[in-house]
Amino acid sequence: MEIADKPATKQWLGVERYSWYALFVLVIVYVINFVDRQLLTILAVDIKRDLGISDAQFGFLYGTAFGVFYALFGIPLGKLADRTSRTRLLAIGLTLWSTMTAFSGLSRGFWQLGAARIGVGVGEATAGPCSYSLLSDYFPAHRRATAIAIFSSGIYMGGGLSLYLGTAIAGGWNASFPIGVRPFGLAGWQAAFLAVGLPGLLIALWVRTLREPIRGRFEAPSTDVKPVAAPQPATWGAFARDLGAIVPPFTMLAAARRGGRALLGNLLVMAGLGLVAFALTAWLGDPAQWIALGIGFYAITSWAMALRHDDPAAFRVIWATPSVVGLSLGNGLVCVITYAAAAFGPLYAMRTFNASPGTVALIVGGSAAAGGALGVITGGALGDRFAGQSHHSRRITVVIVALLLAQIPNSLMLMTNSFTLYSVCVFPMWFLASAAIGGASGTIVNIVPASTRATATASFLLFATIIGLALGPYAAGKISSSFGSLRIGLAGILVVVPFALAALEIARRDLVRREA
Repeated sequence: MEIADKPATKQWLGVERYSWYALFVLVIVYVINFVDRQLLTILAVDIKRDLGISDAQFGFLYGTAFGVFYALFGIPLGKLADRTSRTRLLAIGLTLWSTMTAFSGLSRGFWQLGAARIGVGVGEATAGPCSYSLLSDYFPAHRRATAIAIFSSGIYMGGGLSLYLGTAIAGGWNASFPIGVRPFGLAGWQAAFLAVGLPGLLIALWVRTLREPIRGRFEAPSTDVKPVAAPQPATWGAFARDLGAIVPPFTMLAAARRGGRALLGNLLVMAGLGLVAFALTAWLGDPAQWIALGIGFYAITSWAMALRHDDPAAFRVIWATPSVVGLSLGNGLVCVITYAAAAFGPLYAMRTFNASPGTVALIVGGSAAAGGALGVITGGALGDRFAGQSHHSRRITVVIVALLLAQIPNSLMLMTNSFTLYSVCVFPMWFLASAAIGGASGTIVNIVPASTRATATASFLLFATIIGLALGPYAAGKISSSFGSLRIGLAGILVVVPFALAALEIARRDLVRREA
């Protein structure tokens, strides 16, 4: 239940102190989010050996198995966050993904680990929409992008922490319990999943204590929404309808309710994507990748068609506004590079330079975490500084410049045979790439109406997930498997950079026109 504002008696930097406290809690949640998500990477060598999987299959586990279902449930959960208590929903999601992380440690095969990763993806789909929406009501517009950027730093702190925890726990377990005397037959990588998953259940109780702010509390009265004091009626019934609009096979029933023409369109989309998935499987193999991705694109298309019929205003914001579409697509393509680097960066350092897991966790993981955390905050803060109250096109300029500069250290990392030079380039690469992501995240929350902010944020994250996460790691792994070189795999995906720049420029020009 949303509560009324309390008198602002204590402030820091012009914002209530409680808002900064809430931001701190949400950062902790996001750190846990990415510890659970990234733990797979530092344990890759042991997991690949014990489960007998290839680079392409590992890319599927890291990206597609997680990402498709993260995207699939992100939209209905984002819409649910627009209707009900966001703190309660976030606590439920944290409980689910922490439990499924622990279950990952009980996996004995590729498909079991894949099922656990799907569960992690469904639970984590609550984190972005709930947190972005909460922070937009904890912080006024002129501090909002900075708050979002600080929150987003949890991505990199969690990613770096996961490397340290994974190495320490797995290494300590294997040293203490040699093969043959391990409790319950668990390997070190399995113990690591159990150890990092279970504490999230306690953090979920902490999240539940946060106050629920009034929606749109900092929006002008003339905007699309006025502050409300309670969730909208029929919340869970609406959630069931939203779920039916995006989760197959209920999508066909939802389309049938809209009429025969809508059902025919839905079936044609399903048939077309099925043929594409079949062709890609025949060409490239890896049927699980293309079936999962086909289901993801079918679900998203079904949701967009349903949204156009049920909520034309939200459809126009999310799917028919060039600045929103361009920004979401551009950010998704940036994420192709960052997710592939996150998935295979530790493994690349260990293979190419014969670095130990402990060294990679300390030097590479630490530098990436520091660079990413500082970069995403800097990108958001620069966007706030240059944009002021209304010039949001300047935020996208920050994104474009950061993306271009990031390719300098990234290229050096992939060309060098020196571990020293590689290590030196990790910090600036992640600083600049994450500054682009921080700038994009700060832009999306400022250019959409308050009434659709959580849903639009879910859509923004959907692009990052279905394009960046479901395609980036798999593509890098597939190229690596085909050419026998992870260096070629990570270099090959840089082809997306020109397309990302083009999409971002379309978004920037649309905002310039609207601002004029």
